[in-house]
Amino acid sequence: MNAAEILLSAGADAATAIECDERRVSYAELRERVRRAAGAWQALGLAPGERVVVFAPDSDDWAEAYLGAIWAGGVVIGVNPRLSMAELTPILKECEARFVWCEPPQAADLQGLVATLPGAPAVVGGGVAERDWAQALARAEGIEPMQLDAEAPALWIGTSGTTGTPKGVIHVQRVVVNAHSFACNLAGLTSADRLYATSKLFFAYALGNSLFAGLRAGATVILDREWPTAERVEEMVAKHRPTLLFSVPTLYNKMLQTGVAARLADRGIRHFVSAGEALPLAIRQGWREQTGCALISGYGTSETLCLMLYSDDDSGVMRPTPLTEVRFNPDVDAELPQRIWVRHTTVAVGYWKRPDAQVDFDSGWFSPGDMFLRHPDGRLEYAGRNDDMLKIAGQWVSTLWVEQALAAHCGEALHQIAAVGVDSADGLTALAVLVVAAPGSWNEARQRLEEGIAALPGHRRPRWVHWLDALPLTPTGKLQRGRLRSLHERHAAAAA
Repeated sequence: MNAAEILLSAGADAATAIECDERRVSYAELRERVRRAAGAWQALGLAPGERVVVFAPDSDDWAEAYLGAIWAGGVVIGVNPRLSMAELTPILKECEARFVWCEPPQAADLQGLVATLPGAPAVVGGGVAERDWAQALARAEGIEPMQLDAEAPALWIGTSGTTGTPKGVIHVQRVVVNAHSFACNLAGLTSADRLYATSKLFFAYALGNSLFAGLRAGATVILDREWPTAERVEEMVAKHRPTLLFSVPTLYNKMLQTGVAARLADRGIRHFVSAGEALPLAIRQGWREQTGCALISGYGTSETLCLMLYSDDDSGVMRPTPLTEVRFNPDVDAELPQRIWVRHTTVAVGYWKRPDAQVDFDSGWFSPGDMFLRHPDGRLEYAGRNDDMLKIAGQWVSTLWVEQALAAHCGEALHQIAAVGVDSADGLTALAVLVVAAPGSWNEARQRLEEGIAALPGHRRPRWVHWLDALPLTPTGKLQRGRLRSLHERHAAAAA
């Protein structure tokens, strides 16, 4: 099979496959563009299994180059185009890329970078001597898709690096076969739908649940070159009229705060899906009040590509998505938080050159690093990472629960909050919170936080509060939890 061929097999020739800015690309046109792109990659020397990094903003050209590399038998990796050359360097070294596809503004910097790397991957883009993409396409002839084993690599996705060094996740050709199962079964996706994800295509969330699911169903996928803001989402909805919208809790909250949410209420969006981080109850309730629509909250990882668990009620307690199997460690008490195993055809086969981490994969099953509490009815309550689940005063406490409770109490006065378990002087586990006040709201934030802490049960109250200017984030904007404990130690020592 060939993953790109499968993705483009369902859409009617005249139906719109991709909309980006003013461009409308039909399925017939997209198939032809991908065939020619594959021919261009082959002519440039791409061999089966070689890696291609796509380093550019989302667009129909991005999809053409990305799918064309898979069609030609290559292995493609979408990378955040906002990364600096210093941040991109270890990624190129790690994946041993053969080519880097870019747009003209990045070409000069990339050529300077690759000249310093072992193997010197070739830069392909506008204005690049001998590797100008437009010229390569103009000279290329369309080719048939390379047929590969279902377990042959098709694409990589980089993990977010929230707990350490990012890893290259290897997905194989079969990954796209059921990529639309969540959207079809829980959001009613059909070929008549129009999908819009605010996250970018280098994220597994947008790649799997919007682009892959949309193409697999023969629907229209809406892409945006711009970085998402609440106002930009409103513009995109007004212009492109999506029927299914995928976003993250932080942006849903911004849309609530700015009034955008209420203005989306009558725009024809049937379902709003949230993933990427835990969805606080306050955002779920606020969204329903302002739009009349309930948010569907999903859980997935780079390793699963698509969403494996979901919740559509205020409990936030999750159940498996269609085609997802879940198993538990029989040696762990059902009342204790534990890691789970999930199986689905979209689950990856492993990591690139990380043998120690392969223990998380087992014959089609994958065990995320997150912890869950099992409910008597079989549903699962998300409790954060393994390090986020603590035993304090004989009771289980998730740092995630503490963060959500305090964030809800502080409202807009608080910009960021993170809780972390630390060892106290008496040898017991205790909580510390690191917080960032919203601009001009420090006094209000401090007062609300004190009130919120007082309202918590005793075993959930943090012993330390550190006020910071900012919390450490990964290049993709996620909290670097691996750095929280050292930050606490530094600020606690300074206070002492």
